[in-house]
Amino acid sequence: MTTIQHWINGSATQGAATATQPVFNPATGAEQAQVVLGAAADVDAAVQAASAAFETWSESSLTQRTQVMFAFRQLLLDHEEELGRIISAEHGKTVDDARGEITRGGEVVEFACGLGDVLKGSFSDQVSRGVDVHNFRQPLGVVAGITPFNFPAMVPLWMHPIAIATGNTFILKPSERDPSAANFVAGLYQKAGLPDGVFNVVHGGKDAVDAILTHPGIEAVSFVGSTPIAKYVHEQATSHGKRVQALGGAKNHAVVLPDADLEFAANHITAGAYGSAGERCMAVSVAVAVGDAADALVAVLERKAREVKVGPGDRPGTEMGPLVTKAAQERVENAVTTAHAEGATVVVDGRGLKIDDPAYADGFFTGPSLLDHVTTEMEAYREELFGPVLAIVRAESLDEAIDLINANPYGNGTALFTASGEAARRFQRKIKVGMIGINVPVPVPMSYYSFGGWKDSLIGDSPIHGPEGLRFYTRPKVVTTRWPQPAQQLTAGFNFPTSN
Repeated sequence: MTTIQHWINGSATQGAATATQPVFNPATGAEQAQVVLGAAADVDAAVQAASAAFETWSESSLTQRTQVMFAFRQLLLDHEEELGRIISAEHGKTVDDARGEITRGGEVVEFACGLGDVLKGSFSDQVSRGVDVHNFRQPLGVVAGITPFNFPAMVPLWMHPIAIATGNTFILKPSERDPSAANFVAGLYQKAGLPDGVFNVVHGGKDAVDAILTHPGIEAVSFVGSTPIAKYVHEQATSHGKRVQALGGAKNHAVVLPDADLEFAANHITAGAYGSAGERCMAVSVAVAVGDAADALVAVLERKAREVKVGPGDRPGTEMGPLVTKAAQERVENAVTTAHAEGATVVVDGRGLKIDDPAYADGFFTGPSLLDHVTTEMEAYREELFGPVLAIVRAESLDEAIDLINANPYGNGTALFTASGEAARRFQRKIKVGMIGINVPVPVPMSYYSFGGWKDSLIGDSPIHGPEGLRFYTRPKVVTTRWPQPAQQLTAGFNFPTSN
């Protein structure tokens, strides 16, 4: 049985960890590895290594950092298939879907490759007689990322390339459910020429998380996960003097107007709802059918849900793999049962799905479920199910749909399907959601924009990657300079200085 170890100071290590946890193959239900569960001593060892590495890495040239990032980007491309299969084997998503998340994470690496230009400061000549002012940004020190199971490559790649390219050193605490991708990426960094200690991986659960949140040697923490944990992370880390990015949960709505191309809308909503078995923070979990669009939309969504090919993630032709754990499978299927009991119509029932291969009889599979006549009081609407369940809520008008979304506690992503530019403009201006798609179901911004929602989807005020990531991992200095001539007599004033 393979044991997945920490990666500290350039090598795999058991560290002080004495406990382990199983890592399963979600398609078969079989245990395939054990991962060590680190605690405070392991986090401290990583901090010591990262602190020592920071002394030299923070003084490295922009050219050196850029060269490492370019080499790392190429290695991600070269090993995309291998890393995709590692992710698929532990998460359950299809290999193609895993490759897609590597590509989206790689876009942030490309952004980091250009930080030499983005990090340029500004200069103001002669702000006063013989006085100039300029500014620049410097790295924080040791920073950490606590990341979720659903994107074991992409979400960390939204953090560490920018942190490292700006001169920080990084400690990653990935999900213990699918930990191998983090170690694989650590090996790629080493091959790219990144000095030992700049990127470290500590595996574990709550003990490791709490050690990160309270360690005095860590300057900043980035987190993506559920809203309750995001609130906990934000509270604990800020109370210990750290900067915090804390991205929480979501309940993403896709609104379909009667003027929309229903075949187009249903096709994209189906992919957004059931891709990666719905285990995405940007998954479409609610379709809001407006007016006359409702019955026709439900009919098309039903047909497309029944056409989704469910199977092992590494099987050619599979469109949706299993859920990540047995507990997740049970939770999602119980949610469908509860929805039916509360009065929702189960149009497509994914419960009890069996794969036509005895090798996968114990896999954590469930099929796509489609629920109609869902109301905002039902659990299927209120809770983030994080599974392949699409709830249909009916509204009489676009304004009613907007009010419904704005009343929801989450504000991560939303979409509108329409042929009307006026409706689209009204929607994007009135909606209280951070990321909006117009005829785009999963509006994840490109790397040169920042990712983050509103309301309970973002705790605090710091989104992730892009320009916000650059600001998060650095702090500014402003320098006011005078170079008097040797014979020049200058009188020091006791009044507050001015620019005269």
